Parts: sequence; C-alpha cells; structure tokens
Amino acid sequence: MIADGIVAAILARLARALAPPAGKYRPLRIERDIVGWLDPARMACLAVHADVFEAHAEGVRFAPGVASPGARTEALGRVAAALAAAGQLTAWRDERYAVAPGFGVAPLFLLERAAARFFGIHTYAAHVNGLVRRGDQASMWVARRSKDKAIDPGLLDNLVGGGIAAGQSIAGTVIKEAWEEAGIAEGVAALAQPAGAVHIFREQPDGLQREAIFVHDLWLPADFVPVGQDGEVAEHRLMPLSDVGPLIANDEGPDIVTADAALVMLDCLLRHGAIAPDAPGYLALEQLRHPIMTP
Repeated sequence: MIADGIVAAILARLARALAPPAGKYRPLRIERDIVGWLDPARMACLAVHADVFEAHAEGVRFAPGVASPGARTEALGRVAAALAAAGQLTAWRDERYAVAPGFGVAPLFLLERAAARFFGIHTYAAHVNGLVRRGDQASMWVARRSKDKAIDPGLLDNLVGGGIAAGQSIAGTVIKEAWEEAGIAEGVAALAQPAGAVHIFREQPDGLQREAIFVHDLWLPADFVPVGQDGEVAEHRLMPLSDVGPLIANDEGPDIVTADAALVMLDCLLRHGAIAPDAPGYLALEQLRHPIMTP
C-alpha cells in the first residue's frame, strides 16, 4: 500500500499539473454545437481569415460559405497551414482528428492534429498500462519518450499511448500504438482490457487540452521485453507497482512522468487497490480523473 505521504505528494503534483484553465475562453460553434474553445489571443489570430470565421463577443462561428463538413475541413486545412507557418502550432503531424459533438458521431470537420489545442477541440486517446505479475508482485512497464517528440520530449510515459485519428477505432489505435511503441504483436495487444476513461482539461502553451483517454490494462508475459519500432521511445523500464506512486509524485530531475500518463497510472493504482480508500486525499485523487470540461 502506498504511504500517506506519497499519496499527498501525488495529489499536490497532479493538482498543479492538471489545474483547470484560468483564462477566458470563447466557444467555437457550429449551429448549437460547441466544438472548440479559444482564448482572446488565438481569436485575434483568426481575424485575418474572415472568409472562414466570424468572431463576435460571444464566440466564433464559421462564415456562411463554410457550411459543410468538407468545406470546413478544406478551410481549416488552409488556416492550420498558415498558423503553422507563423509558428503558432507544435510540429505538424500530417494526421487529422475528427471533430464532432461526441465520440463516434459523424464528424463536423477534420482538423490537423497539431492545431487541436489551438482550437481547443475535444480529442480522444487510448493508453495502455503494461503490467506483469511475478508471484505476488505486480509490476508496470514505463516508457521514456524520445527527445525528438513534439510534446513532452524525454519525459516518462505509459508503455503504450496515442491519439485516436479520424477513422480509427479505440481497439485499432491500441493495436497500432502497441506495435509501434513496444513491439507488442496484434494478438497480444488485442487482449488489452478496457478500464474506463480519464479526462484532461488544462491550459498548455499550445492552447487548451480537452482530452478523454480510454484506459486499458494489458497483462504481459513475465519474459516479455518491449522494443520500440518507430523511434518515438528512447527506453523502457520495469518497476514494481509500489514504486509507481513515488514516480508519478516526482516533478524534479529527468524522471518526470507526463501529466497525462501520470493520471493513467494513478487510475491504475486506484483501481488495483494500491492506494487505501481511507488515505488522506483519496477522494480528491478520484476527482482528478473526471474534471468539469467547460471553461
């Protein structure tokens, strides 16, 4: 069981890292649906694209001539390219997210992944806790992100994790990312057990992160050793589940876990009883997994 002092340190670190937005945001609307949120500075960046957007005191809408999913996708492709050229976005991914009123609903448009936080759209990801059981001890595989990653370079991460691109399913994303990031064969990755979802809602340098992460547990053979296939992972390490608590509480030095992965690891610890329900701060940790998602 993780000690109360470590529980308090986890809460302190993640409460800071996952703090809700403090700034003022205005909605990006399509008819009655709010599909994104923009701060005043980013709204101002869109003013030069009057053929695409109409900005008002209550928010931003698409111009009348941009009225279909295809037209919005094409127009936003041009806008995203211009924003990238102006240095307003993170590294271009050449991968699109589906933007819709809900997950799995027909998209209202597609958007380049690098522009997702700029527009504050709701994104979706799938992460996997790679777990191993040896006797009575459970352990977790932890990955280190490559220093070339556009976001959180060099930080520690879940064994498997990735955004769900347009046209991809949750299961398909798990299988794809499991092979690319850890060399896990499709037949093994397909055994990953869905364990609910956690949510991220916070300000970041590149905009507003509004993300639902579909969490999975995958129990791997004791002799399995992950091997990255796409160069996005620098190293893997196996550690006892009891050591994961101090790891996600840490916010100094080279061994810092990304806030996203730390929340997924915390969720795993809570579900597997590694943190006692009567530990101080237990309910506050529970609430971190499901914040209110509106500015």
